[in-house]
Amino acid sequence: MDQSKKVIMIAHKGYSGKYPENTALAFKMAGEHGSGGAETDVRYTADGVFVTHHNDEVEYADGTVMCISEHTFEELTQKPLKNTKTDDTVYLTAFREYLEILRDYGMIAFIELKGPYPTEKVKEVFDLAAEVYDLKKCILQSFDFDNLLEARALFPELPLMWTYGQGESHYERCFDHGFSIDVDQYVVTRQMIDDFHARGLEVGVWTVNDEERVAFFKDMNVNYIESDFYC
Repeated sequence: MDQSKKVIMIAHKGYSGKYPENTALAFKMAGEHGSGGAETDVRYTADGVFVTHHNDEVEYADGTVMCISEHTFEELTQKPLKNTKTDDTVYLTAFREYLEILRDYGMIAFIELKGPYPTEKVKEVFDLAAEVYDLKKCILQSFDFDNLLEARALFPELPLMWTYGQGESHYERCFDHGFSIDVDQYVVTRQMIDDFHARGLEVGVWTVNDEERVAFFKDMNVNYIESDFYC
């Protein structure tokens, strides 16, 4: 790693510390804030539309709940989402709109696929990313190692990161495939950072919401820091 390279701050689920997470509003405000990138979670609806949402269930302002995988995009966007952070009316956001916002602000797109994705869905997600934005400005993240292997076969130019948390082991298997790593802040070690950088691979840490911890990881020369607030 070039030690003079600036650590890039990534808005976790958009600027989610102040705005409703994974919404167009949170992504736009991250751009306005000057974030280097924005992370989002991607799921798909019953009619195959990719959307940005962490959980499979969507909670609405009227208190009702709908399952993303069991309803169409049109059905899921008939009502505003529950929003406890601002007075704005927000709706479930299409992945396409996320890409358009990040493209317009020139931000890096951290894209986490939620759960195992069939091969055809991995292809659809990143065909869309290539159409709307630029695969070189996107980074696929996943806890599911097979998702990364599928993506490598389909999109050799797409940067890939294994999402690595409590209870994981054998991060060295990333080296066989040239995968970078995005690590829980309480799991990452100096040795891990050095091991990845020695191979020209990148290290991100998540989710760092303490100012002193942000400074600590900057001193550790990680490549990316995901945060809800310090983005």
